Amino acid sequence: MFKYNIEKNNRDHHTDEISLQRLIVRRGQPFQLTFYTKRQLQPDTDTVHLVMETGPSPSEAMGTSSTLGFPWRVNEKSRWKVELLENCPSYFTMGIKSPADASVGSYKLSIRKGLECTPQPLANLVLLFNPWCTEDWVYLPGEDERKEYVMAEDGIIYRGSDHYISSLEWNYGQFEEDMVDICLKLLDMNPKCLRDAAEDFSARCNPIYVGRVVSAMINANDDHGVLEGCWSPPYVGGKAPTYWDDSVDILRLWNQNQCRPVKYGQCWVFAAVMCTVLRCLGIPCRVVTNFQSGHDTDKSLTIDKYYTDNGLQPKDSRDSVWNYHVWVEGWMKRPDLSKDSTYDGWQVMDPTPQERSEGVHCCGPCPVKAVLEGHTDLKYDVPFIFAEVNADQVSWMVMADGSKRRMFTDSTGIGRNISTKAVGADRREDITAIYKYSEGSQRERCVFDEAVRRSNLTIGCGGGIRVPQMPQLPQKPQLPQQPPQVKLRIGERSPPIAGTDLELYLSLFSDHSDVRQLSVFLSAQTMRYTGVPDCKVWNDVERVKLQPRQEHTIPILIPYFRYGAKMQDNNSLKVTAIVHDQKHPDELYMAEVDIVPQRPTLTIECDGSCEQYSVLEAKIIFHNPLSVALKNCSISVTGSGLLTNTVEVKVADIGVGECLSVPMQFKPYRAGRKMLLVDFDCDIFQNLKACHFLDIRPYSGRNQTGWCGVSDNTFYGMSTVCHYSSLTPRMVAMTVEEEILIE
Repeated sequence: MFKYNIEKNNRDHHTDEISLQRLIVRRGQPFQLTFYTKRQLQPDTDTVHLVMETGPSPSEAMGTSSTLGFPWRVNEKSRWKVELLENCPSYFTMGIKSPADASVGSYKLSIRKGLECTPQPLANLVLLFNPWCTEDWVYLPGEDERKEYVMAEDGIIYRGSDHYISSLEWNYGQFEEDMVDICLKLLDMNPKCLRDAAEDFSARCNPIYVGRVVSAMINANDDHGVLEGCWSPPYVGGKAPTYWDDSVDILRLWNQNQCRPVKYGQCWVFAAVMCTVLRCLGIPCRVVTNFQSGHDTDKSLTIDKYYTDNGLQPKDSRDSVWNYHVWVEGWMKRPDLSKDSTYDGWQVMDPTPQERSEGVHCCGPCPVKAVLEGHTDLKYDVPFIFAEVNADQVSWMVMADGSKRRMFTDSTGIGRNISTKAVGADRREDITAIYKYSEGSQRERCVFDEAVRRSNLTIGCGGGIRVPQMPQLPQKPQLPQQPPQVKLRIGERSPPIAGTDLELYLSLFSDHSDVRQLSVFLSAQTMRYTGVPDCKVWNDVERVKLQPRQEHTIPILIPYFRYGAKMQDNNSLKVTAIVHDQKHPDELYMAEVDIVPQRPTLTIECDGSCEQYSVLEAKIIFHNPLSVALKNCSISVTGSGLLTNTVEVKVADIGVGECLSVPMQFKPYRAGRKMLLVDFDCDIFQNLKACHFLDIRPYSGRNQTGWCGVSDNTFYGMSTVCHYSSLTPRMVAMTVEEEILIE
């Protein structure tokens, strides 16, 4: 008889959250197997060989096959190690330890006894990266950090703009039992594996390689990737990117649909799904948001923006500034870049398909330390990441005759409030300082110059060395001398609330002793979060006689009926003021601000704690703040460990001033801190989100050796009770061990 010792092994290897029915272990750390015998084992004379194999063409030379066991001399060739822990008359227990650089993935475990030539299959096990092992390249010191960046199944993604930072709770769900198989399937479907599986399985020992493969496979641009990107409606044949708040649903859809891409994703969705895959495989990672994120397409480390004289952005530039951009940082060593630990630590990996890297839509791993110091001649994709956080932005005025005039250069506007979820707390942590030195400091400018110099010396795409050039640094802005510059500022009279008129103002001030005759062009246009203008919603022209040393204020009122319908799929309104001095035509002044109307609140009422497998009640509440009824209303609810599948239900229209209250019941099937996520949709508000954290206590019943079933989740909507038969009972083995007979 053969015993996995699954409960002990998985608990010791921090994989018991994934399963107690299959053996899942981490590399570089021992696990135990027990064999029952008719007599006591003689390790020096009895032959018991275990064979560990991964991939379709396992090979000892490539590190994908290993033989170990007794007699002891077998260990001389094996990189896997074996130790006899117990040797009793009726059984013996072996401690088995993989190398800390073994390939991750699914392994076939076979046994060869006595004079047998062919090993007999025993079972499969899954081997993952090990952040707890000091010899593993992904070793992460600090238990609190490992709890956050490996074990946490939920998190917060930050969006909005640098002035309006909002949070989106996300269910990563990496420990749902089917996730490990889906993540390994994702590796198997990558083009490198399809071309040469033996080489690919061997390379899976390297987290740098695996991270790069996952970055490419999350998007579907070059392969059978998970998500198809779409940055503007209509989202035909799929869901709007704002619909998603759960990686599990996305990865399951991809798997169920024979690896056809799920529609649709944008940057935060790509990053969240990549975070799920990396944490599932054992690579510590976190989701990071960069506000005012530069997209530099020509490696110039500058971003060009164009305006007409009425303040609109009239020309598509290949460069752009995104209100925010979301990527992933993975934690790993980088011995490929330095003999010491110079570039170890956080590495940027970006699965959003933007620019190609070595011919593929992927990005990274890029050392954050290299970005900080401007070392743009290193792999992978350091110049692109550097420009996202520290490019200089040049603004141009496009005149009526098509000519361009440089208005000013901003060296501080790109890369603001770089944010991630704090360790062990539901709050935002600003990590801008790990990407760049303080804006405006001499050190920051020196790093920028170094980045330009190194970027001009890097190897070109064709393999040849570029001819060294003098760095083309942005020119300093040419400020007018006479008369003094008019100072502009756009402010808010009241907080911008979605569904209401927006009340702003423009303040003008001049130190000059003369009266200034000014023409003021005001405009507002909806903007995609990628910095691309969508459509103009409002404009106005004012003639102002600006008195010396007196502030003049122009009220700005943008009616809801002008912008409401056009904000359904847009992130913000860009309000711009362009000022012309009528006596000095060459003098132009500009101010702009991004306005993100705040949306109404969706709330969840629920007890804070519950026992595993007990019925839990919650209530979803929403109040209609508008002067019109909300139609086509629906609610979806999800949460790893709480509901086996996402539940969706239609609810009645919500009249003016009415309050929606929807009760529901469900049975949590896993213990620990869990997050309940709710999404509300209607004809005016799309994808309003809310979350509630629950502390699920472990099951205290007496049936500790069987399984506990979870009955259908029952969702009560308004006046109709809806039962979802698709939510099949989940069987959870509490302490069951699997045994296999050895002849």
